[in-house]
Amino acid sequence: MFSSIVVGTDGSDTAREAVRQATALALSVGARIELVTAYEPVTDTRLREAIAVPQDLHWIINPREDVGSMLEEAAAEIRAAGVEVDVFVRQGDPADAILDVAEERGSDLIVVGNKGMTGAKRFLLGSVPNKVSHHAPCSVLIIRTA
Repeated sequence: MFSSIVVGTDGSDTAREAVRQATALALSVGARIELVTAYEPVTDTRLREAIAVPQDLHWIINPREDVGSMLEEAAAEIRAAGVEVDVFVRQGDPADAILDVAEERGSDLIVVGNKGMTGAKRFLLGSVPNKVSHHAPCSVLIIRTA
């Protein structure tokens, strides 16, 4: 059925639920997980302004080290459940990072949470789930959270 599942995470509650459900699915079908996150390099000035950034855009302001730490925590939980996992920290757009890893790894499923940008930003830039679902090289499972 599935042998390689790509899961995108930014550490949000929605992403944690996507990781949890992808882990359960991977365990039930014997698949491995390719865990992906993205970051944008930022200046110290921009980091000081981070307090005003909405929660769903925090991936933009996290230094690479913080992103890597968050990713390793999620990977440890996946391993503890008995699922093999590789981690990928990519610079740039999160949807592009997820799509690139899915293509590189020959994955047959991508799992993402349904929460992302809202309002005008979503219409101008597109949400991660929307972009992934329209450009994926494989099936996509969008985990719905409240």
